[in-house]
Amino acid sequence: MSKTSSIRCLITAGPTREFFDPVRFISNPSTGKMGYALAQAALDQGWSVDLVSGPVCLQEPDGAILYPVVSAEEMFHQVDALFDVCDVFIMSAAVSDFKPLEYTSKKVKKAEVDKSVLMAQTIDILKTIAERKQTQFIVGFAAETENLEVHAKAKLESKSCDWIVANKIGQEGLGFGSDNNVVSIFRRDGTDATHGPASKVALGKLIIDLINKVITE
Repeated sequence: MSKTSSIRCLITAGPTREFFDPVRFISNPSTGKMGYALAQAALDQGWSVDLVSGPVCLQEPDGAILYPVVSAEEMFHQVDALFDVCDVFIMSAAVSDFKPLEYTSKKVKKAEVDKSVLMAQTIDILKTIAERKQTQFIVGFAAETENLEVHAKAKLESKSCDWIVANKIGQEGLGFGSDNNVVSIFRRDGTDATHGPASKVALGKLIIDLINKVITE
């Protein structure tokens, strides 16, 4: 790839929601700010952007093609449909790892709720899609509470990524729900680097700039 303007980028952002009934669901605190910052930076780079987004309260980046989804299954099917034509795939969404085994079409009343809920794993979107990799540059994200380097490097291998962008959650003013973060980029060539604290907008631009240097060499 030599022309920046010819690059098509597929980005996932935000959380997914896995519903028990019409009013209750399992999710996480992701706001989608990192994914939307990446989308804007990719647009500023001159790339075309397909943005597959879970439920967020953010303005759609002007110029991106937005594909709103809710559940992990919906996100998978949309990514599956777009992956083969992308050059860069950035999986920054915080996908729920579990979903209720059963869904009830009517609101469950408090008195009727069991003390335990049976759960099933959702599809591993990144791993499943990366198995189809041809020439795509694939970047995964990892949010960890401990052993960040160990878990990020394991994910780099198990999910066939070129890079893993990892951050440690639970730090005040950083990560989920914040405008700022610290990220460590682990590369398949064995190198890594930490960036921040910085705004997610700045980190998004940095990550896209670094990817662009690699794929346009």
